[in-house]
Amino acid sequence: MIRISGLSRRFGNRDVIKEVDLEIRRDEIFALIGPSGSGKTTMLRLIDLLDRPSGGSIIFDSLRTDGKEFERRSIRRRMAMVFQKPGVLNTTVERNVAFGLEFRGMSPDMIRQRVGDALQKVGLSGFSKRRAISLSGGEMQRVAIARAIVTEPEVLLLDEPTANLDPISTQIIENLIVWINKERKTTVVVATHDMGQGQRLASRIGVMMEGQLVQSGEMYDIFYHPVNRAIATFVGIDPVRDGIVESNDNNLVTVAIHGIRIQAVTALPIGQRVAVCIRPEEVTLSLPNACPSASSARNCLAGTITHLLPYGPFTRVHVDCGIPITALLTRRSCEELGLAHGMRVNATIKATAVHVIPDPGPEDNQLHVKQGEAG
Repeated sequence: MIRISGLSRRFGNRDVIKEVDLEIRRDEIFALIGPSGSGKTTMLRLIDLLDRPSGGSIIFDSLRTDGKEFERRSIRRRMAMVFQKPGVLNTTVERNVAFGLEFRGMSPDMIRQRVGDALQKVGLSGFSKRRAISLSGGEMQRVAIARAIVTEPEVLLLDEPTANLDPISTQIIENLIVWINKERKTTVVVATHDMGQGQRLASRIGVMMEGQLVQSGEMYDIFYHPVNRAIATFVGIDPVRDGIVESNDNNLVTVAIHGIRIQAVTALPIGQRVAVCIRPEEVTLSLPNACPSASSARNCLAGTITHLLPYGPFTRVHVDCGIPITALLTRRSCEELGLAHGMRVNATIKATAVHVIPDPGPEDNQLHVKQGEAG
């Protein structure tokens, strides 16, 4: 539905967006994730035609978007954007939501019907006569979403829609986003630094770093097959560097890292320097009597627990196995195993759970992977 080619945006001497290629499909939820300052908001503003690119093109439903302002405005009417900090007018909730419809010259009866429906969908039916500025942050965000969906856009753009909101408000808004996508068949593009939100909402994800789209693909590709160390670190993997492929037997390789050997599945050749990525939830910890004999895992490393860090309902257990290994366990599992700082444990990992990436050095965070090449 939206095809972006070679898109760039420069402010003064600084390139904020650098040669981005991306396709956003009709009726999907696409998430742009990345650290603060990576260019996510600028990308949304360019897609929404609030700003003009310095180079490249955006094609919206086969229509060019680089024409005159009245042509761009007709395309913008088919989209709506909700900003991270929604601005509300100092009037009633009802008038705030009706604002876009009044600009479109819609009849008062139709406006009342649409506004009522939108407020009902966002759970604010009883708020129509309240002053919008008196609402909580989560309620204001829902007013902003109602104001966007009341115009029935084909594309809804959301910039950090739950930033600084409490968990209950976040869940309400995430459920609303899914409903808008599924029931109204609205294409949704959401920018967020919350990786969990990207996983919960989107079928495809793009990772922005320093103005580049460094990887895009299915959720599994991004979180389990990052293309470089910078992405691995951002999505919650502590990559182990300075490995080298010692052997390769039909793509079952042995990687040597500081005297420790890890088996993995990859086509990389013998002698290739690599970084090894293991998602914490793929690591099983057991007491030091033995690795489970019935396990199909090819890697069983003995080590010592160095840290136990709370992580929501889970605990991140850091183990020194000669190389650093991190496991993600429920608190109940930690209690049942009696895990504690300084305790000896075995870390068990399947070869298929070990992701190996070429490690050219510190410059690998500049790797630019075009859409469809990841994985």
